[in-house]
Amino acid sequence: MDWREDRVGSALRGENPTVLLRMPSAVAVIGDVQWLPGYCVLLTDDLHASRLSDLAPTAQVEFLTSMARLGEAVERACAEHDPGFRRVNLEILGNTDPFLHAHVWPRYDWEPAGLVTKPVWLHPPERWSDPATALSTRHDGLRAAITRHLRAG
Repeated sequence: MDWREDRVGSALRGENPTVLLRMPSAVAVIGDVQWLPGYCVLLTDDLHASRLSDLAPTAQVEFLTSMARLGEAVERACAEHDPGFRRVNLEILGNTDPFLHAHVWPRYDWEPAGLVTKPVWLHPPERWSDPATALSTRHDGLRAAITRHLRAG
């Protein structure tokens, strides 16, 4: 089975190659698409949680704290790697994937003028499948920096 078919389970089993670090109530992963370099996702470690309210109150706090820590790590790493870095957007949506997860989107000054201040989801849908921006070894430096900041945080 492809790890993408079970992102949470594969992360917990050590089979998901995008894992950055195990965190309280979550696993931090780098996105397998990198059209906004540094894009990461925080996956729940509860296989039965599809929304934040499915977690016990303590686990909710741990998940949200882990989300904030991942956001900070992405912010620091992206600022080091690209002078066009602007900010980080944090989102828990759950409209497509049936498991609790949070998106950590770095935003850049070099994004198209009509999109730079808009939600990431307004970028063209083809970006999700563009091989030119797929996660690869060229992202290893940024990936290492995010992990370093996560561990230090």
